[in-house]
Amino acid sequence: MKDRIQDANFPKTEDGRVYHLGIRAGEVANRIITVGSISRAEGIAKMLDASPKIFSLYSERGFLTITGCYKSIPVSIVCIGMGAPNADFFIREVRECLSGDMLVIRLGSCGCLTDLPVGSLVLPASSVACTRNVDFDFASCDPWDVPYRLSKPVSADPDLHEALRDALDATRPPSLKNLIVPNAVNASTDSFYSSQGRQTSFQDHNASLIDHLKAAVPGLTTLEMETFWIFHLAASWRGVKTSSSAVNPPLATVPVVPAFSGIPSRTREKAEVLLSSLDEDTSSRPVIRAAAAQMVFASRSSQAFIGPEQVTELEKWSGRGVLEALSKFDVTPERLHPVSGSVWESMEHSNPVKALL
Repeated sequence: MKDRIQDANFPKTEDGRVYHLGIRAGEVANRIITVGSISRAEGIAKMLDASPKIFSLYSERGFLTITGCYKSIPVSIVCIGMGAPNADFFIREVRECLSGDMLVIRLGSCGCLTDLPVGSLVLPASSVACTRNVDFDFASCDPWDVPYRLSKPVSADPDLHEALRDALDATRPPSLKNLIVPNAVNASTDSFYSSQGRQTSFQDHNASLIDHLKAAVPGLTTLEMETFWIFHLAASWRGVKTSSSAVNPPLATVPVVPAFSGIPSRTREKAEVLLSSLDEDTSSRPVIRAAAAQMVFASRSSQAFIGPEQVTELEKWSGRGVLEALSKFDVTPERLHPVSGSVWESMEHSNPVKALL
């Protein structure tokens, strides 16, 4: 659809759809699992309740949002692909479509820097960012400069982290002996190759990078590309309104041509989200809570890689555990997105109490 954009500062269509994810208020729940793989998202979606009807939207930019209920609790699964920019799109655009608190658990794969076996499940208590220094002369090398930069750590939300650990313990099938490592440190990188120490035909000056990372960050266990950015944005957000200037006249463009199902009939009605103002009591402001579960697919020490059957078992267990953690996490009704007008509204008539929990 060709929609007009109302504000170039934060682009939305006339009916409130965000620019990259293609969703609008009422199509994403407060409790969210984010993954990078479409097949993983679809596998978790099979665990959702049969009713209400599952909502699914695939945006032109490649983001998949699935919203339904798990044990009568509204839950969304958002597939964002890989990397920091996509994590940024996800957190910012979902936040603009959502009233109340936002609970995010990242369920993704990772490489392991210790002797943990593939198939282990790591729950990072904190994460650091390792990024390529674009001012470094990679062609000629500068012995007085560093090719990679390391950030300070950012912590997971401690309550959501603990709830995730408990839920994974409780849902572990008796046949699985996979380790759960709950207090590790993760490093999120801006490349699968250079800033993760892989050797390619590029002159990345990274042969000793992993050794440097392990020496610099006590407890460093995993490498992947998204967790830090999710933790960082969650910790940075303060739930207040900010001013923005509208573009006049509006810009004509084609921001979203989503493939979707289960959209309510009132698709042209504008959807709005209200946030706290700066002068309101801080205890009443919404928050973003973030945690992560990382499936060890590759060992960087032994070079072992997980097999397909083991992936299937691990994803089924961890997907169920993340759903349990989110559904059981206590959020008071006043800190949830309104049921009215949402894609999960149909459940309100059959069970109005659970609809608010």
